[in-house]
Amino acid sequence: MINIPVLLLQIFNATVLTYFFLLNGVYLITGIVAFFALRRYSQKLKTVTLDDMIAHNGSPPITLIAPAYNESATCVSSTKSLLSLNYPDYEILMVNDGSRDNTLQEMIDAFEMIPTPRTPTAFLSTAPIRNIYQSQVYPNLWIIDKANGGKADALNTGLNFCRTPLFCAMDSDSLLERDALSRVVYPFLEDVRTVAAGGIIRIVNGCEVKNGVVTKVKLPKNLLARFQVLEHLRAFLSGRMGWDALGLTFIISGAFGIFKRAAVVEAGGYRTDTVGEDMELVVRLHKYCRQNKIPYRIKFVPDPVAWTECPESERVLGRQRDRWQRGLMEVLSRHKDMFFNPRYGKVGTIIYPYFFLLEMAGPFIEFPGYLSFFIAWLTGNISMLYFSAFFVVAFVFGIALSVFSVALEELSFRRYPRGRDLIELFWIAIIENFGYRQLSTYWRSKGAISFFRNVKTWGEMERKGFNDKKKK
Repeated sequence: MINIPVLLLQIFNATVLTYFFLLNGVYLITGIVAFFALRRYSQKLKTVTLDDMIAHNGSPPITLIAPAYNESATCVSSTKSLLSLNYPDYEILMVNDGSRDNTLQEMIDAFEMIPTPRTPTAFLSTAPIRNIYQSQVYPNLWIIDKANGGKADALNTGLNFCRTPLFCAMDSDSLLERDALSRVVYPFLEDVRTVAAGGIIRIVNGCEVKNGVVTKVKLPKNLLARFQVLEHLRAFLSGRMGWDALGLTFIISGAFGIFKRAAVVEAGGYRTDTVGEDMELVVRLHKYCRQNKIPYRIKFVPDPVAWTECPESERVLGRQRDRWQRGLMEVLSRHKDMFFNPRYGKVGTIIYPYFFLLEMAGPFIEFPGYLSFFIAWLTGNISMLYFSAFFVVAFVFGIALSVFSVALEELSFRRYPRGRDLIELFWIAIIENFGYRQLSTYWRSKGAISFFRNVKTWGEMERKGFNDKKKK
């Protein structure tokens, strides 16, 4: 007679093992592909300098659109960073999205802003505009003050007043390195089919900042922030670089991405009914271009850097990961017709199914998988075979992938020059698999529940400000 509970448990255990094997197997493949792609990229930069590319192809004007909501702690430093960019032709449109703190006044005082009319170039629907200001000191710096409508609404407001063929969507609290625009615009100079490109996001916590510029890169002192440094290395250098080499860039971070303005406006701008507006736009651009048979490329560039502040408390970090999971599920459910649909090429048959089956479905398998594993282990009701298999695919494999991501950083850009920081990163790559990853899975599980409860709130990020050492 078949023991149904035992059979179901065996099926569940096999599902968990298969999931971890497939997930980490994909991470391994993209990591290996990323290794060779990073080598090719480094070799290309040795033969073609950014100055040569810009001199030969020109520098297309770019508008930086930076939504701001309650960013008084960082807005001035971030804006100084933007004003110091090494790019010949750009404007800055900061969109104050109904901030309840002193963001607007901080900007007006710091940059001598005065009310100035500006003619719209598009008419995407947005919340009402209160006023528009221009700096008397920096003519390329503008602030659009509007009623609160959310980040996507603020980006659409910026699009409505964008005058250039390219725009850069970013967070107002991000610090761009001086050559970031020159590097991220490279795919547009290289191939006219490019409609979007994104750069890498790094964690500024712990770094020294002077007048909006990161002058010394150091690891954060906060343990949660250190875990996030490693996460970003794994996600960008190992993950997105690998997918890009396969022609499958599916996400451009909302903290730093550059787009063809006309393509985004024609596609409808940013959706305001999702918390994953950055990913949703990229997926919709894939869809729009393929449906209209428009030749296109969407690229990831590994070294134009935007530095951003990450959460340092479990409460704030948990809200962020809840929101990320909700955003992922909202985007994938909205575009479910792409699932294994050959009409969308590799995007529909490879990258969409990967995100749907392994990233989106992860919390439904990982969290109960970890829970049942630890309960069975503590109670002694676990076979040595399953214990060994689970430990290898979920922990050993995970450690190896994290260590490999740190090695990619060391072999490519070496942003953490101190030997102590490198040792710390390798140590973090080991210990994050015992507690932090499980906690992240729990937060993502809460995000999945929030999605089914139709939760739409964004959740506020607490800003401590940069370690900004201003010139005396």
